[in-house]
Amino acid sequence: MTYLEHISTGIRRFPWLDGTKFLLLSGLLVYTLFRGSEKLGYYWQWYRVPRYLFTMEDGHFIVGPLLQGLAVTLHITAISLVLATLIGLTAAFLRLSRSFLGNLIARGYLESIRNTPLLVQLFFIYFVVAPVFDISRFTSAVLALSLFEGAYASEIFRAGIVSIHRGQWEAAYSLGLSMPQTYRHIILPQATRRILPPLASQAISLIKDSALVSTIAIYDLSMQGQSIIAETYLVFEIWFLVAAIYLVLTVSLSLLINLLERRLRLAG
Repeated sequence: MTYLEHISTGIRRFPWLDGTKFLLLSGLLVYTLFRGSEKLGYYWQWYRVPRYLFTMEDGHFIVGPLLQGLAVTLHITAISLVLATLIGLTAAFLRLSRSFLGNLIARGYLESIRNTPLLVQLFFIYFVVAPVFDISRFTSAVLALSLFEGAYASEIFRAGIVSIHRGQWEAAYSLGLSMPQTYRHIILPQATRRILPPLASQAISLIKDSALVSTIAIYDLSMQGQSIIAETYLVFEIWFLVAAIYLVLTVSLSLLINLLERRLRLAG
């Protein structure tokens, strides 16, 4: 057994070790946090926080502002994820095509998006493009996120397609399959297994990047948190809760993608 195999076996044999390290690190972080707050003279008021998540009145569940903001965040993220996938796949096909114009359009799109900050793109679409085409701030936010994440998704799709062995293409041509049929039945199913992990990372980035839509007064999770802080001065409590909600979202998505990846591996 090699050294790397020995290490890998040890990790599988003692999964509790990682859990213990995580708990110790979390405990150290909490201890440092509370010690720092004591020196700052900050008094924690966690008992005031639950009402901003939800309240119960006469047995009825009433959604608080943070959960309302979470719904907006999920709505923006879901639409942007679908559009980013479509935009990324289209740009990848244009990059791989033999069309000079298609390559030029895709290259110009990728370079302009990847080499400028998302915040600048968001402001440009909201303050310049939106008034011309009379689109709402919600649509502006979705468009900015979709274009930004689509540029990175495009390179992921392209890398996955290029990684498929040339023999697969030749086999498809020998069977008389057209280009769309080749992509649909042979290339994309194989490429999906390879591009799923980086696509999952991009989806997680999309969730985190969606917090920037608060800069154009969309009351997502981050904006609701800022509004509550301005009213209550519960700076640390609210921001930690908002961060925890984002953490739950991203970890849940990671677990879902890992499950899907495992099923695809078994199916293959």
